[in-house]
Amino acid sequence: MTFGRVNPNSRLEGQKITGLGNVYYNYLESDLLEFAMDRHEGKLGIGGVFLVSTGKFTGRSPEDKHIVKTADVKDAIWWENNAEMSQTAFDILFEDMISHMGGKDYFVQDLYAGSDRELSFNIRLVTELAWHSLFIRHLLRRPERSELDQYVPEYTVINCPSFQADPDRHGCRSSTVIAMNFEKKLILIGGTEYAGENKKSVFTLLNYLLPPKGVMAMHCSANHAVDNPVDTAVFFGLSGTGKTTLSADPDRILIGDDEHGWSDRGMFNFEGGCYAKTINLNAEAEPEIFATTSKFATVIENMVFDPETKELDFKDDSLTANMRCAYPMSYISNASKTALGGHPKNIIMLTCDAFGVLPPIARLSPAQAMYHFLSGFTSKVAGTERGVTEPEPTFSTCFGAPFMPRRPEVYGNLLRDKIAHHGATCWLVNTGWTGGAYGQGNRMPIKATRALLTAALNGGLSGVEFRKDENFGFQVPITVAGVDDSLLDPRATWKGQEAYDEQAQKLVNMFAENFAPYVPYIDEDVKAVSIGGV
Repeated sequence: MTFGRVNPNSRLEGQKITGLGNVYYNYLESDLLEFAMDRHEGKLGIGGVFLVSTGKFTGRSPEDKHIVKTADVKDAIWWENNAEMSQTAFDILFEDMISHMGGKDYFVQDLYAGSDRELSFNIRLVTELAWHSLFIRHLLRRPERSELDQYVPEYTVINCPSFQADPDRHGCRSSTVIAMNFEKKLILIGGTEYAGENKKSVFTLLNYLLPPKGVMAMHCSANHAVDNPVDTAVFFGLSGTGKTTLSADPDRILIGDDEHGWSDRGMFNFEGGCYAKTINLNAEAEPEIFATTSKFATVIENMVFDPETKELDFKDDSLTANMRCAYPMSYISNASKTALGGHPKNIIMLTCDAFGVLPPIARLSPAQAMYHFLSGFTSKVAGTERGVTEPEPTFSTCFGAPFMPRRPEVYGNLLRDKIAHHGATCWLVNTGWTGGAYGQGNRMPIKATRALLTAALNGGLSGVEFRKDENFGFQVPITVAGVDDSLLDPRATWKGQEAYDEQAQKLVNMFAENFAPYVPYIDEDVKAVSIGGV
């Protein structure tokens, strides 16, 4: 039986998950909502959305993620970035968690990750909370109901928020734990209700499994031209760079908004849904995403709402600035039905440079693309956090360091080689400041950014003249139709050009200092384009 309430031993005993109460397999959205309501896990909102608070944890706990150090992975993991756990500690953790789960009801979703079925993995999610089961039905991909009779999980995620880990006993950092055992094909999550741990644990898994298959796993959004999947574009970018806004182009088809793979056949979305930030979301700027916040079964996470009308407050960040909504891709009208695309024709690396140094767009060579991919630069601005009085650089390698189990150059080499082999053009796009640093200059005009991006995607920059940037060595267009020429030369936008030179050198030094640890692991062509004379 693949759907309904069953004896847990009939499906889970092979994974040594025994002694549970009722187990509810592959329930659909309406039933999961009923369960969640009956169990007082949240409230029903406008349009049938589910309103939930995740309590203490309103974001991921990256320092509580551990990888089990088994013989087959010990030489492959980037241990400087991933906390290790012993096999013995993991086994004790598993036994204690299963004992804690004894006699309680659980929900199972049999899903898969990866829209390219030749490269996908069957992932079984066992969750304590009904709404977590609903969430992951949105975020991963669903087999046809007829496929469930033959479904065999390749990896299993057990999520039990009520379980509290013991650091001394379980070899972890705190009572919250995300423990990944690649050898046993098992992921354990405890001590946090934040639903994003479910999806990001699967993303981390794929980032480990796919590179040996020659597949580049990427933390990015992607779209393609209408009726032309070959014309695919990829958008890398950290929070605040405009990745969601700029990739959500109504004149293009959305492949996905967060996690993708690049194989020998092209691009494919890992997921079946979206997990979008909702802070300051409005119907005018992002109508499609805004509309999902009143669609049936959308999960609304950590948003303030009117207790009587259930009207959402998109500006109130008193619970968290990381408020989100989770919904299936089908809720976006221009979403791809297949979630597949061709080899990227253009790769966009978005950055928000609050130092006012970088140009609004620059063309990168494959080696430069690897350099900026490994750097993963953006910046925090003054006032965004207590104690921040001037722009602070933020470097997150591969634009997603918390999800990278392997060393960063593994992903960087894959990206560089694929760019070179398939002839992709790579662009660095700065959505940050011009005419001065934050507090002195102005934010890059969104109209100019869109015009430059459109020109890059439709080939409008192929015939223009470029100059070599003196600080970073990449190619910058001198003139582009519809864009003020002065914007393309950031030094000229500053009132004091010596002040620009000083700020530019400061940023160059930051890049060089951040990149120094990667130098022993990269090829000579990347060393040759490294910033700051590394």
